[in-house]
Amino acid sequence: MANRMWGGRFASGPDELMEEINASIDFDQRFHRQDIEASRAHCRMLAARGIIAPEDAEKILAGLEQVASEIAEGKFTFSRALEDIHMNVEARLAEIIGDAAGRLHTARSRNDQVATDFRLYVRDTVDHLMEQLAALMRTLAEKAAQHAEVIMPGFTHLQVAQPVTFGHHLLAYVEMFARDRSRLADARKRLNESPLGAAALAGTSFPVDREMTARELGFDQAMRNSIDAVSARDFVLEVLAAAAICATHLSRFAEELVIWSTAQFDFIRLSDRFTTGSSIMPQKRNPDAAELIRAKAGRVIGALVALMVVMKGLPLAYSKDMQEDKEGAFDALDTLSLALEVMRGMVADMEPNEEAMRAAAAQGFSTATDLADWLVRELNMPFRQAHHVTGRLVALAEEKGVDLPDLTLEEMRSVEPRISEDVFSVLGVENSVASRTSFGGTAPDNVRRMAEWWLQELRDI
Repeated sequence: MANRMWGGRFASGPDELMEEINASIDFDQRFHRQDIEASRAHCRMLAARGIIAPEDAEKILAGLEQVASEIAEGKFTFSRALEDIHMNVEARLAEIIGDAAGRLHTARSRNDQVATDFRLYVRDTVDHLMEQLAALMRTLAEKAAQHAEVIMPGFTHLQVAQPVTFGHHLLAYVEMFARDRSRLADARKRLNESPLGAAALAGTSFPVDREMTARELGFDQAMRNSIDAVSARDFVLEVLAAAAICATHLSRFAEELVIWSTAQFDFIRLSDRFTTGSSIMPQKRNPDAAELIRAKAGRVIGALVALMVVMKGLPLAYSKDMQEDKEGAFDALDTLSLALEVMRGMVADMEPNEEAMRAAAAQGFSTATDLADWLVRELNMPFRQAHHVTGRLVALAEEKGVDLPDLTLEEMRSVEPRISEDVFSVLGVENSVASRTSFGGTAPDNVRRMAEWWLQELRDI
């Protein structure tokens, strides 16, 4: 008996092991909606161009509607013997409407079909991820506005560097996620071209209207080269690259939440909603949600690397290797979507411990740069000299076991005689933070303005 998909060339069906390695229906059934949507557009185009009869087109469209309903209602039986979503849909369509179903595949191949379905699926997923990023950014900006004056230490090398505000720190992640959103938007523009009608790789001899199907499916245009149309997977790679960068940003933030929620830092409190306990230590409140986000970034990055390795040695046009483009991408995009939603929930849930943050900000000689700047402004010192004088004052304070504001004027003048009482006006953490009024600086007024600007930008998204 000839194979029903491959026609008379094969006298028998595949070995069970061949079926096991070859079938993709277990994972590609998830873009059934896109497959049926593309088939509808293709059918309407075939009828409009006179390639199939109007009555056959009507039967096909009605049958596709029934298939879509059966899948949506959970009544559809997917068969591994039919390999993929395309043949599963076509086989059921034939059961419903008979021989007319066989006309649907005119002027197309599974090669351009899967490329079209996958582009539609990735485009839909990108739209969802962009909405999730906007929601996370909005939550961060709202939290930043609420805590524009809460002082915390800014770190370099995880050492106390200068005082900043909690709101300013949160807005740094708004900027990161805005760039992630922009990268996804850019990737969406480049992927939004239609492969449909490229057929197996060389195009088709039928008088198809590829621009018509492109318009019906919301693509900006048809892809210009039939070989590229079926062999390109850089649209997935680009989205995965943007996803990997975004997951890295989420992981960095998650790491800070883990650190901040320790008893040693005690900067934030997470509620029971995003923490877990210990089976043996009753006092524990573990930030497992943040830790899992941190770990799941590896899955997203891994999917990007895996697909790059798959694609790097493939000659044009289509090779079966490209079936491996889906499972990793599905997993990575699902993982990123979950991580974004969980992070948004944690941001909305967390509350800063203002006292602990401020106390930490005052440690580690965090206003040393303010002192150096004061020496430059008030004593007209070259900055390098001011840096040296400040370093000596830090050493003196360290020797005495006090912080810079706790040194007496006489002690300061033992290092630099021209220092005046006015120096103490810049040494408190509140004064330090308030003085950083440069564009992008941490001053509370800046933070409030920037948070409001972002909320305005995100209002209509």
